[in-house]
Amino acid sequence: MIYLVTRTLSIVDMSAADEKRIHEALYDVWGVRNVTLHPEKGTAIISFNDKAASFTDFEQAVRDSGFEVAEHTSHTEMEES
Repeated sequence: MIYLVTRTLSIVDMSAADEKRIHEALYDVWGVRNVTLHPEKGTAIISFNDKAASFTDFEQAVRDSGFEVAEHTSHTEMEES
């Protein structure tokens, strides 16, 4: 059984032009299942297997892409069979 965690990551000064770079960086993290970007809100909603990755891995991926990460805002867990 796989447990997915969904977290919201706030990215400072993200624009629509940055979507591809951020999307690719987040999908490079092992364990990611889904990424939804909202550049108008400056957020990324990330669903991932918390046995394969930690939220810190996603924060670091965004930083490594040249963006600043603000405090994350939400946390949801769900089970996938």
